[in-house]
Parts: sequence; structure tokens; C-alpha cells
Amino acid sequence: MKAKELRQYLDKFLTSPAAQQARVQLEMPNGEKLDLEVIQLLESRMIGDRDTHILNLKGVKLGGTWEMGKIVGKL
Repeated sequence: MKAKELRQYLDKFLTSPAAQQARVQLEMPNGEKLDLEVIQLLESRMIGDRDTHILNLKGVKLGGTWEMGKIVGKL
């Protein structure tokens, strides 16, 4: 996914007040969910016409005993 496509999704979601206040999480392939902690723009050293910049989303595992509630559906 390119950053421009991500923005299009976010623009569509953020028209809703509920989405504006929603927690942002990343779901890993094993089903583990991480809270989004940092968004970074990174420059790569690729030579040629490959991607030269990467939008990196870094997640953090929640500490302590708090657990996310069960997801009841998609909106």
C-alpha cells in the first residue's frame, strides 16, 4: 500500500465522529493486536526505480493486565 492510498482510506473514515476518536491498532498475521505508537518517514538506500521512502508504522504491545474488549462487528 502506498501512503496516498492510506490517506484516501483515512479521509473516508474520518468523516465520522466515532472514527475520529477511535483507537488505532495494527493486527499482526498471528492475530496479535498492537497499539500504534509512532509513524515515521524513512529513506531507504535502494538504487534504481524501487521505493526510496517508506512510511513506517510502529506498534507497541499493551503492558499490564488490561485487555482489549471483544470486537462485536465492523462499521
